[in-house]
Amino acid sequence: MACVLLFSRILPFSHRLTRTSICLLSIFLSYLCYCALFPADTIMQKSGDPTPSCQRVLADGAKRRIQKPPSCVLPVDARPSSVEASRPKSDQRPPSTLHIDTPSPPMGNLKFGNKKLPNAIIVGVKKGGTRAVLEFIRIHPDVRAAGTETHFFDRNYDRGLEWYRGLMPRTLESQLTMEKTPSYFVTKETPQRISAMSRDAKLIVVVRDPVTRAISDYTQTLSKTPDLASFQDLAFRNQSLGIVDTSWNAIRIGLYALHLENWLRYFPLAQIHFVSGERLITDPAGELARVQDFLGLKRIVTDKHFYFNRTKGFPCLKKPESSGSPRCLGKSKGRTHVQIDRDAIEQLRDFYRPYNIKFYEMVGHDFKWE
Repeated sequence: MACVLLFSRILPFSHRLTRTSICLLSIFLSYLCYCALFPADTIMQKSGDPTPSCQRVLADGAKRRIQKPPSCVLPVDARPSSVEASRPKSDQRPPSTLHIDTPSPPMGNLKFGNKKLPNAIIVGVKKGGTRAVLEFIRIHPDVRAAGTETHFFDRNYDRGLEWYRGLMPRTLESQLTMEKTPSYFVTKETPQRISAMSRDAKLIVVVRDPVTRAISDYTQTLSKTPDLASFQDLAFRNQSLGIVDTSWNAIRIGLYALHLENWLRYFPLAQIHFVSGERLITDPAGELARVQDFLGLKRIVTDKHFYFNRTKGFPCLKKPESSGSPRCLGKSKGRTHVQIDRDAIEQLRDFYRPYNIKFYEMVGHDFKWE
């Protein structure tokens, strides 16, 4: 309206102006009208802020809104992102999709693999060498193992399989998940419970001369309970008659044949591998080679990984290049046993002999514990 009034005032004098003057005057008047209709604060943008009212995505994923006049806000369909604008037309996304590139998370926060239920379990036996087998086999790059005894199938079964899965380490698709709880072998309900989880689970049992194992068990208990009764008092109901007390757990664990009968109700013998606790000390590489074969693993853990520690009387792992010292088992491993009366030992050997022979026949191997 202002432009129309201005032209009406000038029109009577237009015959006095040249053609060039009229053109310049028209341009100047047009500029004044444009400025009056479109204020400067709606068309001017800050340098480096091409999308003044759009959401900016910060590096940490949080969002903030830059306060601008409503006239700057464009519909999503009308404003392509800077990434889309730079793409060839053939690679551009549909205009209705707003694409925001977010930065990759730091490598330290990435978690690879998934937590899976175990493929293999070391189920026994206590004081047989289960910790050594676990520590030795987990050197293998295709094995991941829970570090502590879970006691899921004997003490925590009511917590459910998802709780159990949560205790497992993350593994890749090609890796085996393992755990070890030695008390499983002598717990009556455990074979059925593991079978319910997986009928294909592979089981490892580390066995040892039951007399030596009982003395080792007693030695460990005595270190924690100094006022414990003598070994003979616990092992015999009547030592003069040679009557052994099978209710004492240290004696009962060594009845391997009786416990194995329970396991064979739920698992074929081919799914159970027996490790010799004695050979694990004298030939750890040989025993680990058989364990790797049983688990379907390439033989990577070999004699180059071991050396014999004469102080402990037990094999240790050679130090890795990144470590300053060899890796041996804890102080409780390889401790000196309590001295037991020789007659008591012979009586226990006589007691275990028929059970040992039956066990040899069941597994098809003579462990030579006589």
